[in-house]
Amino acid sequence: MQLAMVIDLQKCVGCGACAIACKTENNTQTRARGQTFNWADFIYKTEGTFPDVKFTAFPTRCNHCSEPKCLEPCPEPKALYKTEEGITMYNYKYCIQCKKCLKECPYSSENAEKEGVAYSVISWNEVGATTQDFYKDKAELIKGGTSSPAEVASKATPPYKHAYKFKDDKPPLKGQKSKGKGEVKDVRIDGWVDKCHFCIHRIRNGEEPYCVVSCPAKARIVGDKDDPNSEVSQLIKKYKTMRLKNNKGEFLKDEEIEKSTKPNVYYIRSFKAEAQKA
Repeated sequence: MQLAMVIDLQKCVGCGACAIACKTENNTQTRARGQTFNWADFIYKTEGTFPDVKFTAFPTRCNHCSEPKCLEPCPEPKALYKTEEGITMYNYKYCIQCKKCLKECPYSSENAEKEGVAYSVISWNEVGATTQDFYKDKAELIKGGTSSPAEVASKATPPYKHAYKFKDDKPPLKGQKSKGKGEVKDVRIDGWVDKCHFCIHRIRNGEEPYCVVSCPAKARIVGDKDDPNSEVSQLIKKYKTMRLKNNKGEFLKDEEIEKSTKPNVYYIRSFKAEAQKA
């Protein structure tokens, strides 16, 4: 089995509902210290000169690659591992903060701002750095007119805390040196890496990832690509697909796929918003 996602670019309008849903579900922090902390993100491309302008939004996320580069350098007992569904999962207890996974992943960057890339699949929770410090800020955006982030957090379930805990009760995919048993705490902590886990807590409950459920255009489709009868397999077969090569917005050429990480996010069709002359 290998879970995969198909993103239909003809349906996607770049509204950002997937990104907001992911933040809501998983409480990833806001951008800080060169890290994006966005498990659902975008690459935006603008081509041409006004008024002949074309705009394209490419949603991005962890590709949960079949041959992930992040797993290779991870020291034993390997914090990163593949689940039986093909999810690239992690166990924070085994993370020794070496950041080798982040350095080797072609879709990740140690400092997205300095490298000028749109996103990073893997983010690093620096040891000793406060996570979700935004919600500890007592300053009001408009004095006397708006609440401070700290006040909002004090009057409701803290926005930096999500409503679920998850612990993997299944062994990792056969042939791995990892002991598996990854865990997702309900509050983000420092000292370990963070990445999309395919909403494994929902997958194991027979539900789709929250980014999929929240897409108003139904542009995201999830399923087992090893099952020829799945909708994902049918779409991959029906349309010419594209897969990202890196986090710079480059796509794999056909001759590069065999030696790639074999990403499992497939883009089909296309849509470019064009400015029309009156």
